[in-house]
Amino acid sequence: MQDREEKPFLEHLGELRKRIIWSLVVFILALIGGLVAAETLVQYLKNSEPALGIEWNVFSPWDSITIYMKVAFIIALAISLPFILFQLWAFIRPGLKEQERTATIKYIPLAFVFFVAGLAFAYFVVFPLAFHFTESVTLYLGLTQTYGIAQYFAFMFNILLPVSLLFEMPVLVMFLTKLGILNPERLRAARKISYLILVIVATMITPPDLISDLLVGIPLILLYEMSVWLSSIVYRKKSLQSDSTPAEA
Repeated sequence: MQDREEKPFLEHLGELRKRIIWSLVVFILALIGGLVAAETLVQYLKNSEPALGIEWNVFSPWDSITIYMKVAFIIALAISLPFILFQLWAFIRPGLKEQERTATIKYIPLAFVFFVAGLAFAYFVVFPLAFHFTESVTLYLGLTQTYGIAQYFAFMFNILLPVSLLFEMPVLVMFLTKLGILNPERLRAARKISYLILVIVATMITPPDLISDLLVGIPLILLYEMSVWLSSIVYRKKSLQSDSTPAEA
């Protein structure tokens, strides 16, 4: 009896291992492509607002390599994300019904679109706000602005990645609703605490002023409301399908 229970567990473990290995292989291949494209992207970021006109400095022999690898990593993540999500879906696919398999795979391209939208929002809205605020404080205190490229890019990535991941919220909510883990009623019941968490996140990734907090906090709250709305649609369709199944039988 114990051997029978261990066998499915080992099979699942082997399947997970295979999915992880394939994801790593694709990520490494994407990383090679990222290393090729990193120099072009770094030059673009250096010569675009808000970085335009900054005199760049390095404070360590490793700074240039660190930046090169971080930019390559971001490119590789963006390229390999759809494949990684597909591997995740393929791992849980045996536990899904046929209708759930067809429906949930559609979320993979949607997740990629939201990730790219989050990157764009973070770079063109959130990051300039944070940068100009810190720059104004530097000038107000009469300090000399000497920018290290490693510090600049680390500051930027610390904003871009969290915001991009937050933009995955609607897709994640739809996916969990389809699996029956979430439903719109739970999301509505958790609305107050969710708002509070999102506002705290907005204040953490933006300058400490009301305008910046609102410019980031409001879109995050709208994302949550979009998640509730999309969850309602998915939940309604799922309920209709479950109700029609006995009649068809």
